[in-house]
Amino acid sequence: MRPPYLLLDIDGVLVPFPEADGSIPATHARHDVVPTGRSADNPVTVWLNPDHGRLLMDVIRTGLVTPVWCTSWRQDATTLIGPLLGLPTLPYVDLPRPRITTSHPNGYLWKRDHVDAWLGDAPAVWIDDDFTGLDHTWAAERTAEGAGTSLVQSDPHLGLQPEHLTEVTKWVTCPRSSRRGSTRTCGRAKKTAPGPSWTPCSAARGPGADR
Repeated sequence: MRPPYLLLDIDGVLVPFPEADGSIPATHARHDVVPTGRSADNPVTVWLNPDHGRLLMDVIRTGLVTPVWCTSWRQDATTLIGPLLGLPTLPYVDLPRPRITTSHPNGYLWKRDHVDAWLGDAPAVWIDDDFTGLDHTWAAERTAEGAGTSLVQSDPHLGLQPEHLTEVTKWVTCPRSSRRGSTRTCGRAKKTAPGPSWTPCSAARGPGADR
């Protein structure tokens, strides 16, 4: 019986976007990394909060979730970002590389269709900074169909906050009979349409499976 997936984004969650004046939260430290396909003399600068590794590990060690990277960093999340935070090697959703000019080409997050197919009917809590109202509706509909889905939305300029992970833990530990679909934005919970509790599903395949 697999615990619900914990889908983790990076940009806007672990790596905040700069404010208009270029500022980054003081909690974050600079790192230069070389993603796949780039040369060593052309690194990418990322800003990471070292506390995030500890906070995420506190959740992972509970065994209540199955952590998976869900980011356009793809495998580089495991080889470059995770080690800087002290995280173990985690699987990742092998997202495509669409030629799009907006992250919401159909009014919702571009990753969503791929994530939906990858999850099957497995339950999941997804942390990302870029959900729209249509994504929250999708989460509520999945929950109503028995595949519990919770969206936790960070402020892209602040990134992951401790209360976001508290919400994750509360969602996966609440009694099945009382769990409802929910979304969370910058620490404020917004309830969605009630639905039945999630049901662990052995048919949900892990990252890299043929879907």
